[in-house]
Amino acid sequence: MRRRKAKKIAILPDPKFNDVQVTKFVNNMMLDGKKNLAFKIFYEAMEIVDKKLEGNEDEATGLSTWKKALDNITPNVEVRSRRVGGATFQIPTPVREGRKQSLGMKWLIGYSRKRNEKTMAQKLAAEVIAAAKEEGAAYKKKEDTLRMAEANKAFSHFRF
Repeated sequence: MRRRKAKKIAILPDPKFNDVQVTKFVNNMMLDGKKNLAFKIFYEAMEIVDKKLEGNEDEATGLSTWKKALDNITPNVEVRSRRVGGATFQIPTPVREGRKQSLGMKWLIGYSRKRNEKTMAQKLAAEVIAAAKEEGAAYKKKEDTLRMAEANKAFSHFRF
């Protein structure tokens, strides 16, 4: 690499939960620079999760459920394309810690946008609950990625 490494920007924790991970998630969810709206959607989704999990005996809050969901859908390995002698191979590689978190957040947001509920907060809440139970589209994406890596394990000696 010719250039120097880019500096990491310090992200401030969110006002309600005082958590940096929440701010990163909201930044990924934000459209057209409307951060205030993104925060409203996220907090409303956490309230919906709280209400839906109210009947459960294990006192899980909306935030803890969201963190569990994020842990469930973060991938450990992914496949990358590499050309070797005219053929393209899918090579399984371990995922860096920052990229793991980023991929998990993007999958959760992307698949919650594709759901059929009425508002974005309801869509996000439903996807968070599904991911926490190890089901739903975002969790399926992680499983598919893992399955692809397992299927192409034979090519792991081509790793860069």
